[in-house]
Formats: sequence, structure tokens, C-alpha cells
Amino acid sequence: MSITITGIVTNGVVVPISPLPEGAKVQVIVEVPEKRARPRGVPAEQVRGIAAGDGSPPDDETVNRWIQERRVEKYG
Repeated sequence: MSITITGIVTNGVVVPISPLPEGAKVQVIVEVPEKRARPRGVPAEQVRGIAAGDGSPPDDETVNRWIQERRVEKYG
């Protein structure tokens, strides 16, 4: 008879989630998570390029005005 018991590797030692029967013969099959075929999102180098502008960044007053204008557009 065989049963399946899962476990977690902690400091290189397999720690079973539930107790194992005394004297049981054990076979360990390791499941390695797949690596993603392509990275998620936009690479940091591209984001820096998108965020870089030609002029100086807006000051706080300008940003607050933009926020207020957007709120008026959205909520009236």
C-alpha cells in the first residue's frame, strides 16, 4: 500500500506535513516550480525611459491642481 504525504524543505531537510508511519520506506519526488517563459511586466530599463521627460518635473502645486481637476472630471 502506498500513501502520499506532502512536505516542505526547511534548511535542506524534508519536513512532512503529517506524521509518517514508523518503519515506512520513503521515496522522495521533488517538484521544482517552473520558471516563467517570459518575465512579467515591463523591464526597469524601459520604465526609466518612459518616466524620463525632457523638462523638469512638476512642482507640488501643479500636481495638486491636476489631482483636483481629475476629481472634478470624475465626480463633478
